[in-house]
Amino acid sequence: MRDCGEKREDRMSLTEMSCEEFVNVLGSKAPAPGGGGAAALVAAVGTALGSMVAALTVGKKKYADAEDEMLRLAREAEELRRELLALVQRDADAFAPLSRAYGLPSDTDETRAEKAKAMEDALRTACAAPLDIMEACCKAIKLHQVFAEKGSRLAISDAGAGAVFCKAALSGASLSVFINTAAMRDQACAREINARADRLLAEYEPLADKIFADVRALLRK
Repeated sequence: MRDCGEKREDRMSLTEMSCEEFVNVLGSKAPAPGGGGAAALVAAVGTALGSMVAALTVGKKKYADAEDEMLRLAREAEELRRELLALVQRDADAFAPLSRAYGLPSDTDETRAEKAKAMEDALRTACAAPLDIMEACCKAIKLHQVFAEKGSRLAISDAGAGAVFCKAALSGASLSVFINTAAMRDQACAREINARADRLLAEYEPLADKIFADVRALLRK
């Protein structure tokens, strides 16, 4: 988990930073962005690769039968990109209450109880954004399955790469969930959250692997 003693005072949102600025902050002691925000950004990049496949497919006579579907999926991909970019900042914002809770005093029974409650509430909040990132990654992986199957063969490598990026983001975001549930005292709540994350991993990591394997097989014929 990131160093909770540091505090971000940036005025601009994380997605308004240059790539270099974002990576520099990511590599610093600042508590955010962390793994969840990085995962959201990687998934947004992966989704953009799928959008590129659609853009290179639409308008080509060879793929006229798939044009309507490509146009629809391109709109869905654009919405997902926007959602994922918003989640970069949401994940950072969700971590702030947890960072503050770690710094609360715990030198008396009363303050220890107050800190425990604040921690539990903050841990639930900190799980929400990475879970949403995971959901968005799964939607993006499903889109890449169609992009790889019906998109322009000239861009099939980008569909495969997009699926891999989204899988990496899915896996990475799950760790941001699990590090928080591991600290929860409410084990029933933790199990419920973990089960939701596990279901997404079980279904969509193998799907992303299949998309990648199918694309690689086509390219290596």
